[in-house]
Amino acid sequence: MILAAAANENLAHISNYLIYSAMAVYTLAFLAHITEWVFGSRSAVGRTAAALTAEAQETTSTVTVTTRSAEQGGGTAVLERPKVVTRSAPGSRDIPDGPGAAGTSEKGDLYGRIAISLTVLAWALHVGGVLTRAMSVQRAPWGNMYEFSTTFGSVAVAVYLGLLVAKKNVRWLGLPLVTSILLDLGLAVSVLYTASDQLVPALHSYWLWIHVSCAIVSGAALWVGSASSLFYLFRDSYEARLVRGDDGGAWGNVMSRLPSAATLDKFAYRINATIFPLWTFTIIAGAIWAEAAWGRYWGWDPKEVWAFITWVAYACYLHARATAGWKGRKAAYLALLAFACYLFNYYGVNIFLGGKHSYAGV
Repeated sequence: MILAAAANENLAHISNYLIYSAMAVYTLAFLAHITEWVFGSRSAVGRTAAALTAEAQETTSTVTVTTRSAEQGGGTAVLERPKVVTRSAPGSRDIPDGPGAAGTSEKGDLYGRIAISLTVLAWALHVGGVLTRAMSVQRAPWGNMYEFSTTFGSVAVAVYLGLLVAKKNVRWLGLPLVTSILLDLGLAVSVLYTASDQLVPALHSYWLWIHVSCAIVSGAALWVGSASSLFYLFRDSYEARLVRGDDGGAWGNVMSRLPSAATLDKFAYRINATIFPLWTFTIIAGAIWAEAAWGRYWGWDPKEVWAFITWVAYACYLHARATAGWKGRKAAYLALLAFACYLFNYYGVNIFLGGKHSYAGV
């Protein structure tokens, strides 16, 4: 028994070491992603040349013809080409996607590949930390907010890497993802940390694996959808400025390399629509577990209430998209509101409201 306890304690120390090591490598990946964006931008010479080329094309786009009346009166008539729409209307593809974080620079692409490699290495260390934590307590590694946070971060990175493996154009998500993971792990090790310990009897159930794992996977995918919605708002504003003849502002170079607003809008919708059934199952599984543990399916516990509020918010988003034709900014605002409900259900309820779901403090 003593040897087993010492072995578990050693595994807990190894887990902490791996998590801190993952944070260090994530930091290097963060710097590499920033460098990718910097070297992916066109130089001042390149931007000037592109502007001159565009000006020359605009000058030659007008055709002057001589009409019969002009021959009589000595005048000319100018026929202009139709105005080119530069803003992506929701559901359309008026302009192509941007070239991505690497832009058109080989050096930017090189740093992007380095950033992905570092992210994969950090993720491997991260997963190792989660698994050794599970081994140290001999149960699922999400019995408290610290464990949930570390597991959630590893799953979020796994979703991102999975999309890359599936040849999806999501490398632009690398920088905000790594930033979020660093914040998540930093909060976990500094504020939410809880020493490894066993759970109360009510949580000793196979539903712990089913219910909480579904909640983690759902949250990780919903983060990707919310990030896409947030970037959509920035990209849409950038395209709106192009319509007014502006150059896009200080962030124009970054915005020009993102996918088009229509692409981001569709991507966010597909992610949220795909994961919504899993979130529905998460709530149903939680109700079944509550009946087994507490003798009732629903008890208006704060965690249960906010899980349902989150479900309603995403249901309203999907319903508005499907029936009312909500696309663009209104849908993006609703999607971000729904994800804010998920975050409050995770952080706010556990820290400020408590309830039956608060077994180990935070």
